[in-house]
Amino acid sequence: MVRLGYDGITTVMVTYVATQVGFATSWMNPFSVAIAQGIAGVPVLSGMTFRMIMWAGFTLVGIAFTMMYAARIKANPEASYSFHSDAYLKDKKVEDSEVRWNLGDTLVILTVIATTIWVVWGVVAHAWYIPEIASQFFTMGFFVAIIAMIFKLNNMTLNDVAASFKEGAGIMLAPALLVGCAKGVLLLLGGGSAEPSVLNTILHNTGGAISELPSAVAAWLMYVFQSVFNFFVTSGSGQAALTMPLLAPLSDIAGITRQVAVLAFQLGDGFTNIIVPTSASLMATLGVCRIDWGNWAKFVWRFMLLLFVIASVTVVGAHLAGFA
Repeated sequence: MVRLGYDGITTVMVTYVATQVGFATSWMNPFSVAIAQGIAGVPVLSGMTFRMIMWAGFTLVGIAFTMMYAARIKANPEASYSFHSDAYLKDKKVEDSEVRWNLGDTLVILTVIATTIWVVWGVVAHAWYIPEIASQFFTMGFFVAIIAMIFKLNNMTLNDVAASFKEGAGIMLAPALLVGCAKGVLLLLGGGSAEPSVLNTILHNTGGAISELPSAVAAWLMYVFQSVFNFFVTSGSGQAALTMPLLAPLSDIAGITRQVAVLAFQLGDGFTNIIVPTSASLMATLGVCRIDWGNWAKFVWRFMLLLFVIASVTVVGAHLAGFA
């Protein structure tokens, strides 16, 4: 991107930020929408028509914002917020590498495409949840590893496969522990039963506090709460496990559909990953592009404000339209 006349900021926008916009507005995200709907007792992947339209709208906004910034940097590179750090990438020599594409690469791509189609079909047609989805991706990885070893892609060996699996499992250990701890907290608070408990007392008092507010304001406050809470828990599944058991019944008290509560969760969980320094994926991306978080924040706050305003209108509009 730098050699094309753009900058590191543009690189982050077209890679990481693009994924977060898609993550936040997806109609089939198994790690936020499906989990939140399952906890809230809403049919898994229901309301997909609304979310498809929402995804298209936010995606177009992201594309337009990125292209306007990229055009400005193309015309005046010194206007870049990462102008000085980009010097390292500009001065780096291009290393010649052998272009490789053989039958093994084709089989890997076809396996990924087939698995993706298979998972989408399973979720839509049979309401697959996390165990079923995880098993399919695990199987895909197993077959891809076999293909890579047979065709010696990147000289992969059985030890490389084992090391990669170990690394992936290590990355997922923290979210897994978080989900387990969140479930433990829920059980300590009462387990979500109808019997008198700490959780039901919290819900009753909170519901009483917001019951006097207009329901549209309560829906918007749910979105604001999720956005703030994402600073502390950036894991989508972890945040869903912590907040949805509270917000789902709270939405009933406040006169908000649970579908709108899920919508507030997914938008609040997804968008703030673009700026919060507690997001490991964001900090890793900025590190690869050699961008200081402070410089990133100076640039991206305008985009975040735009997303916040549009998301607020979306949540309130969905509530007023009776999205269920």
